[in-house]
Amino acid sequence: MGIYLKGRSFLKMNQKMNNFDLNSYLLKKRKQINAALINFLNCNSNSSLISRAMEHSLMAGGKRIRPILCLSASEAVGGKSDDTLRAPCALEMIHTYSLIHDDLPAMDDDDLRRGKPTCHIAFDEATAILAGDALLTLAFEILSSIELTNKNNVFKWLRVINTIAKASGYNGMIEGQIKDIAAEGKQLGLEDLEEMHVLKTGALIEASIITGAILGNGSFEQIEKLKIYAKNIGLAFQVTDDILNVEGDPVIMGKDIGTDQAREKSTYPSILGLDKSKEFAKNLVSNALQTLEYFDNKSNPLRAIAHYTIDRKR
Repeated sequence: MGIYLKGRSFLKMNQKMNNFDLNSYLLKKRKQINAALINFLNCNSNSSLISRAMEHSLMAGGKRIRPILCLSASEAVGGKSDDTLRAPCALEMIHTYSLIHDDLPAMDDDDLRRGKPTCHIAFDEATAILAGDALLTLAFEILSSIELTNKNNVFKWLRVINTIAKASGYNGMIEGQIKDIAAEGKQLGLEDLEEMHVLKTGALIEASIITGAILGNGSFEQIEKLKIYAKNIGLAFQVTDDILNVEGDPVIMGKDIGTDQAREKSTYPSILGLDKSKEFAKNLVSNALQTLEYFDNKSNPLRAIAHYTIDRKR
């Protein structure tokens, strides 16, 4: 496998964790992100149809992993959180747009997302398509509307916009989605499956982490280390999604399970089996944690999130 390395024991790599409380950290960050998302949407009772559709999907209670990873990566390199939360919110908008389109009848044709009716079910198919388009364009409006007071700030934000655009585009997330659609009814090999997921799921996760490191003024070496971390947890996240689609609780997950098998999709459990898939995900997390040995305790949120990637129930 392209990014797989033999992992060392979790015990040794947890020595830097101390008593870090991930649940409290996630709760705090989610509250900040949700408040900022509402502010950017500027929704009220007189909102337009498109605004209501955008809000329906964006505020449906997602995990906010990508924006939180962005903030955590900034902290890990010694940066301060962006009070406006522009980049984290833009990343969540792009992720949500991809889910709206992924749920459409032309793709996965799902009725539930995050425990609520999908956008095209709650509204209609045309409105859902436009809501996704609107979230994507709003994300880049937010990213490009920062006040640029000095030359270094200009280059930093241009780099962020370029990083996110590449990860979201036809050489990143969209290419991964195309590969996923084309693979239905076919049996992929492990290398092809990894390539698909690195693009479909991993690209935006990696962009979230790199964006945070850039905004935190991380060094070249710090960013390169975090890229390795990101590639491993991005794939571990998808492996866990595949596992949860087999044995997850639909009530907790807020969506149906067993859909991958029904659509004849190639997944890690279908190729490796459940036990080996779980072992593979655990080794990916171990590899990510090894990379973080380069950092001090400011990277504890990233360490804890690596564990959360495979311990989560939704």
